[in-house]
Formats: sequence, C-alpha cells, structure tokens
Amino acid sequence: MTFGELPLDDAEGAILAHSLKHDAGMFKKGRTLTADDIAVLKASGVGHVFAARLSPDDVPEDDAAAAVAKIVGAEGTTAQAPFTGRANLHATCHGLAIVDVERVRALNRLHESLTLATVQPFAIVEEREMVATVKVIPFAVPRAVLAKALAIIGNEPLVRVAGFRDKRAGLVITRLPQTKPSIIAKSEEAMRERIAALSGTLAAVRVVEHDIAEVTAAIAAMNALGCDPILVFGASAITDRGDVIPMAVSKAGGMVLHLGMPVDPGNLMMFGTLGDVPVIGVPSCARSPKLNGFDWVLARVMAGLTVTPEDIMDMGAGGLLAEIPTRPSPREGKPKPQRAPRVAAVVLAAGQSSRMGSNKLLADVHGQPMIRRSVAAMRQAADLTVVVTGRDAAAIAGALDGLPVTLVHNGRFAEGMSTSLRAGIEALPPDTDVAVIALGDMPLVGPEAVRRLIAAYSPAEHRSVCVPVFKGERGNPVLWGRQHFEALKGMTGDKGARALFEALADEVVEVAMADDAVLVDADTPEALEALRGR
Repeated sequence: MTFGELPLDDAEGAILAHSLKHDAGMFKKGRTLTADDIAVLKASGVGHVFAARLSPDDVPEDDAAAAVAKIVGAEGTTAQAPFTGRANLHATCHGLAIVDVERVRALNRLHESLTLATVQPFAIVEEREMVATVKVIPFAVPRAVLAKALAIIGNEPLVRVAGFRDKRAGLVITRLPQTKPSIIAKSEEAMRERIAALSGTLAAVRVVEHDIAEVTAAIAAMNALGCDPILVFGASAITDRGDVIPMAVSKAGGMVLHLGMPVDPGNLMMFGTLGDVPVIGVPSCARSPKLNGFDWVLARVMAGLTVTPEDIMDMGAGGLLAEIPTRPSPREGKPKPQRAPRVAAVVLAAGQSSRMGSNKLLADVHGQPMIRRSVAAMRQAADLTVVVTGRDAAAIAGALDGLPVTLVHNGRFAEGMSTSLRAGIEALPPDTDVAVIALGDMPLVGPEAVRRLIAAYSPAEHRSVCVPVFKGERGNPVLWGRQHFEALKGMTGDKGARALFEALADEVVEVAMADDAVLVDADTPEALEALRGR
C-alpha cells in the first residue's frame, strides 16, 4: 500500500484518507475516488488529496476484517458485517467469555495493521454485548499477514461465550450457638441473588448445626435432590482440610480438590466435588454483595466449565480485589458495555401506486408477491419487522400470511408518506435502538445490505444515519438511530425521511453497496417488467 499526497490527476481509484469539503458538499474519508469525484474536486479548486492506493499484495480493510471475524469466534458469538475495517463480535447469550489469551497475543504481534481486542477473560457478558472487535488500522492488511493470522486461528476459535445453564443450586448453611438469625438470613439472600444473577435458581436451602455429621447428611440430601452446584456456607471460616466442611464433603463420598485461593477477598474458599457435582465451601466475605474470589469460581461452575486446582491457583494475577478509592461522579455514571443495537425494520407498504394503475406491492416477482419478498429480506437482518399498510390492507396482510411481522394500518395514507413513517415509528417497542426504513417496492434489496448498514451505525462516531450508496447515488433503505425518531414522527406531507439529511449532515454516513439493488424500485409497469427480468 502506498500512502501520501497525490495530485488529482493520479487519484482516481485511490482511497481518501481524510474527509474533504467541496462546493457541493463533502467526501468522507474512506471513499474510493471515481472520475466523477475527481471532476467535482477540480471544479472546487482542489489540486491534491491525501489518499491510499492498494497493491495486489494488499487485502482491503473490510475483506480482511471479515475473514478474521468469520472464524475467530465460536459458540455463543456472532460476527457483525465489517465497516471501515472493523468487525465486531457480540454474545448470543448471557454467559462467560472464554478467551485464548496466548493466541490473541500471537495474532496481535504479527503486524501493526491487524488487531483483535476482547473483553477480559471470564468476563460475564449479556446477550448482544460486544465481546471482541477486529480492527484493521490502515486501509489494508498485507496478504501474507492475513494468511498468518488465519493460520493462528485455524479450526480453534479464540473467543467463545459459555452460556449460563439455568442450574438448580442447593445451599447448606451452618450455625453455632452464637449465630444470629439475621446472619443466616443474610447468607441465604446473598446466595440467592448471586445464583439468580447467573441465570440459575436456588432450589433448596437447609440450615444445620456446624457439625460434621449434620453437614454430611445435608450435602447428601442436596445431591439426592439433584442440586448442582452445592454450596456450603459455614458459621465459621474453613481453616484446614480437617475442618468441619471439608471433612463433611469427604464423608459424603466427595473429594476436596483445593482449599484456599490467591484472591483477596475470598482466600478461605474450598472447592470440591461429589461425583460430577461441584461442592463449594463459601467464604464469609460472600455475605457482602461485593466481588470476591468465590464469584469467579461460581460463574465458571454456573456456565458448566470444569474448574481445576490449577485454575484456582492461576487466579492470583489480578486477584487483589481492593476497593477502588475513587468512584465516578453521578454525572459521569457507570460506563455501559458496548452492545449490538436492537434493530427494527419499518417497511412502508401503504402507498397508492398511482403511476402503476394497480397495487404494485401485490404484483408477482419471481413467484412471490413483491411485498412478501421485500419483507422477508428485512426479517433476516432485523430483530423485528413492522409493516405499515394503507391501500388494500387486507390483501397486503394476506400476501404476508405466515411471516411473523407486526402489521400497522395507516388510515391516513392518502395524506402522504410522512403519515406512514409516523405510524411505523410509533409502533416500535421502547427498547428499539435503530429503525431501518424500507420501501415495499424494492424487492431486490437483500439482508446483507441491511447488515452492512447496521455495521456502519455508531452514534459515538456520529454515524447515526446510515445511507446506502451505489456509485455515488444514494438509495434505500436508510437506517436511523433512535435519537432521530421524534424528528421522523414530525415529518409532514408526502415527504420521505430524506428531507432530514441536510439538517443532520454531520450524522450521515454513506455506506457503499456492491450492487444497485438499493436504487431499484418499481413505480411504473415498465420498471416492474425490468425488475422481473433481473
């Protein structure tokens, strides 16, 4: 790859390194300059540009990011389409992030052009939360570097999420004559909350004397009930393998695998097994909701992972869990983890087809009604799909029979597109992050185009309106962040949402598409026949 300042006459096909204003607007960085772009820049008095030109030995940034993202994640993850050299991986379940640290380091040490960032190993992640991101730093990766990265990954992905398994835990609480009832209640409450936070259930609780025989019988009873794991919260800390709780595990037929751990708080935890069931001696610090070493072990157990003595001993690096002396101010708040946006597709299907004569949305396209093809594609990329009907509402609903979509009828459809836009936005659930506004008469748009718009969305980087383009021409559908929903609902007349582009220019990002499907609709009989022939 070559990079530097190029005269315009040599810049066709180069990738713009910095956003550049011209008389008609702005070309944003990352744009591949065409002959028409060069003409616009010359007319605006621009003589040189900073740009990159790839060589045959370079893999373009999106292609390289997609190749790594496709194989770097295993079960419990899904890869997002790449955009500007970034491809994110998100969790598909609530669980524990498992990271192959050594191979992540090996990949990142290959070359500065290719990076992989992950969450902390064994971090608890929510569904949709980002767990890793592949980022190409320049505009391309040397082909040899990408080959080495793919070889490091091979058939063994570097990141996965072990989902929590809805386990039914059992709890044994011991007491001494001086143990207060409030301590017993606090112990149960703390364990119930911890188990619930890991998608499990505290299925059984027994309170017994702090005595080997009684604890042995309680552990056996929990095992007979099918509890997994079995937690033993002692009235007194475990100080030796000959102490009450370790001895009770042994007498119940179990095995004490490890006593203590190099994590503070949490040093006095015991880990054992009874058959395949983990039995954990809970340290007294776990009565507090604050993080301690027991939490690390419990999370692995609730995700169905095998815990070994070596695993526990290796927790010492980073195991000093001291209180952080400074906390964020209320204004700063607690940073939220990055997550995949919850996407709604709003398909506008209320038009009058005035230039067609009949309702074009019901016309046959390759064996299906046009509207069904359009909606089916949106459904593959979005979390939910809302279809706004107007003219021939019953027939449109019939054409969509069997598809799990939400139908919203716009009784004011004759007043223009803005009324359908408002009806669609108002029908969205409150947790919707983005809306992809699609037209029902564009059946060639596939789910990959929508996924590419979703990948481009980043409100933190002022990319909250994502517009598809083909050879410089803007098309549909358009993605809108929820911060613009009120503006969309405020549209009037027969205007589409495009009327907001100028006012939101700083938030608009153009997303290049591989074909012209985002430009092709069917407003006339001639256009419909041409579409059918494709």
